[in-house]
Amino acid sequence: MELITDVSLWELVKHLQSWLSNLRRAKSKRKEESKQALRQVILASRATYTYVRSVNETGKQSHAEEGRLSSEWTKLSFKLEDLGLSKLAKRCDIKGRYWSNPDQFDPAFLDKADIKLAQMEKLAQQTLAEIER
Repeated sequence: MELITDVSLWELVKHLQSWLSNLRRAKSKRKEESKQALRQVILASRATYTYVRSVNETGKQSHAEEGRLSSEWTKLSFKLEDLGLSKLAKRCDIKGRYWSNPDQFDPAFLDKADIKLAQMEKLAQQTLAEIER
C-alpha cells in the first residue's frame, strides 16, 4: 500500500498557522502537550541524523536502531494527530514507515512526501517559537 501525500510546504505552513491560532485559545495543558510533541520532533530528527552519520562513517547498519527510529517516528505521528497537527503527523508516519522498511518507498515518492529531517526540524522549531510568543 502506498501512502500518498499531496501536501505542499505552503499548505503545511498554512495548516500550522491555523492550528497555532486555535492553540492560542487552548488551555495551558494542551499548549504544553503541543510543545512537548514538537520538541520530540526535534529530538527524533537529531537522533536520526546521528544514526545516519554513524552509518555513513562506519558502513554498518543497525536493524535494532532502525526499529527504534521507526517506533519513535510512529509514536510521534500518533501524538501529533491527537493534537490536531495532521499534516506534520502524516510526515512523521511516513518517516516511521520508512525506517521500518526503507525499500517500500521509491525515491520519487520520498521526495514528494517532503520528509527531509532538516525541513521537519525547522517546521517544529518555527511552530515552537510561535507557541511561545
